[in-house]
Amino acid sequence: MTTDLVVLVDAERRPRGTAPRGSVHGSDTPLHLAFSCHVVDDFDRILMTRRALTKRTWPGVWTNSFCGHPRPEEPIEDAVRRYAPRELGFEVSDLACVLPDFSYRAVDASGMVENEVCPVYRARPCGSPVPNPDEVMDFVWAPIEDVWTSALRTPWVFSPWFVDQVHALGADPYRGIAG
Repeated sequence: MTTDLVVLVDAERRPRGTAPRGSVHGSDTPLHLAFSCHVVDDFDRILMTRRALTKRTWPGVWTNSFCGHPRPEEPIEDAVRRYAPRELGFEVSDLACVLPDFSYRAVDASGMVENEVCPVYRARPCGSPVPNPDEVMDFVWAPIEDVWTSALRTPWVFSPWFVDQVHALGADPYRGIAG
């Protein structure tokens, strides 16, 4: 069964095997494949989520709309579409990869490590959020410009991968893409 497996990758981003999802986030996290998604609505707002307090890494921290891991042999776009209803309670459309080469390594205050090759996608919502409380403790639709300004001025409020994504995307990345 591949449901709980993640794809391990080497330094050249080539698959090199799999590992149980529960084993890849610890103090010695292997490089593995993931994704991040920014859900943007018709009013140039981004859905920001606050990670549940039960999350192993960065509990209670504000971050992008949702993240996840593709299963072995699963196209990343399919994984994004699979995770959206599970985490946020709605489907997504107009999926576009905006940072195909994004990767990061970060260590949280407890010593837990994230070490991911993590393409970033932008999508539009098909419905209203009904977040899974095991994943998301709070959410807000916020103007993209305000979120970008906050991430640059107060980076400690956000997940380190989201702050890195803001830097990589630059100012005003999604203005006018919806509607």
